[in-house]
Amino acid sequence: MTTPPNAPVILDPTGTDRHGEHRRLRAHGPAVRVDILGVTAWSVTDPALLKKLLTSESVSKDARAHWPDFEEVVQSWPLALWVAVENMFTAYGADHRRLRRLVAPAFSARRIAALEHVVEAIVTDLLDDLDALPSGEPVDLREHLAYPLPISVIGHLMGVPVGRRNAFRALVDGVFDTTLTAEQSTVNTGRLYEALDQLIAAKRAEPGDDMTSLLIAARDEEGDGGRLSDPELRDTLLLMISAGYETTVNVIDQAAAHLLAHPGQLDHIRAGRATWGDAVEETLRHEPAVKHLPLRFALSDISLPGGQVIAKGEAILASYAAANRHPDWHGETADTFDLTRVPKDHLAFGHGIHFCLGAPLARLEVATALRMLFERFPGLELAAPIEKLTPLASLISNGHQTLPVRLRPSAG
Repeated sequence: MTTPPNAPVILDPTGTDRHGEHRRLRAHGPAVRVDILGVTAWSVTDPALLKKLLTSESVSKDARAHWPDFEEVVQSWPLALWVAVENMFTAYGADHRRLRRLVAPAFSARRIAALEHVVEAIVTDLLDDLDALPSGEPVDLREHLAYPLPISVIGHLMGVPVGRRNAFRALVDGVFDTTLTAEQSTVNTGRLYEALDQLIAAKRAEPGDDMTSLLIAARDEEGDGGRLSDPELRDTLLLMISAGYETTVNVIDQAAAHLLAHPGQLDHIRAGRATWGDAVEETLRHEPAVKHLPLRFALSDISLPGGQVIAKGEAILASYAAANRHPDWHGETADTFDLTRVPKDHLAFGHGIHFCLGAPLARLEVATALRMLFERFPGLELAAPIEKLTPLASLISNGHQTLPVRLRPSAG
C-alpha cells in the first residue's frame, strides 16, 4: 500500500515486518512523519541526523513542558506512560542532571564488577534447570534463560522480593506491548503503580542494601523538600526495573537466535577470531532491543536536509533499529550479522546525555549468558528456522515471542 503525499507513514503496532518497515522509512530520507498509534511524530532514521538531535539543546524529552499536545494525548494514547512518567527518562536540563546523579552510583564500575559473581551464579542455576529438562524435547530459551536472568539481576539490585518478581515481569511486558488499547494500558499502568507502591512501603518499613532503599532515603532525608518527589521516586523505580529487564531479555534472545542461525559466526568465537563481547555488540547493532523510542520534542524549528522542517513543539521518534542498519553507516552489508565487522557502532543504548546508564550491566549479563550457555550446551540448535520465529507484538520492543531450541543435537 502506498502512502498519500504528505500523509504520515502508519507504523505497525504488531511489529510483524520490522525490517521491511525500517527500509520503507529510510526510503523517505533522513526523517519522515509517522503515525504512532494515532500520534504524529517525525521518525528519524539517518544516524548522523539522529545523533545531532539526541545531543541538541533544542530537543527535549519533557512532554509536559515542551509538547503542546501533551494534555490531550495522555487522556487516550495507549503509550501515554512513555511521556507522562516523571523520571530522568523524560527530564530536561537541571532536572535530568539531578535525577541522573541519584541513579548513577548504582551502575558504577565498582558495583557492576561486584555483580559479576551474582550474574554467573544466576546463570549457573538457570542452566542447571535447563539441563534437568527431558532430553530431546524443544525448550523455550526465552522463557528459561532470557527472561529469568535479567529479572533476577534487576530484582537483586533493586531489592525486589523473589516472590514479587514475576508480577513485575508481566506488568512491564504490558508497557512494551503496543497492541493494548488505551483502556488496557491504563489498567496495566494502575497495577504497575500499585506494585511499586507496595515495594516502596515494604522498603520504608525494612530498608535493605539495595537501590530502592537508597532512593527512598534520598526522598525522605529532607521530607517534602527532599531531592526526589513522590512521583519521581516511583517513576525512577519504574524506569530502573523496566529498562533493566525488558531490553536485556531481547538482547539475549536475539543474540542466541542469530548465533544459532549463523553457525559460521559462532565458529569465529570458538576459533578466537571474535569474542562474546563482539557477539553482544553486533547483536545490539543488528537487532537492538528497542526499535523506536517515544518521544522527544522540538524546542524550536529544526531544519532538515531537503528543506523539511520539524516545527517547534512537534514530536520526534528515535528510530534506532532503522538507523543501526543504515547503509550510509555500515555500507552494503548493513543487514548482515557479522561478528568480525569493524566498527560495530550502534545507537542501541541511545546517545548523548540520555545514554543508558545500565549499558555496562546489560553487556555483562548478555556476554555471561551466551558464554556459559554455549559452554554447557555446545550442540545447541534452533528447533525452528529463525525466519519462522514470531516477533513480539510491539513497535518498541524487539524480540521473539518464543525461542525454541534443542539443547543437544537432534538424531538427524
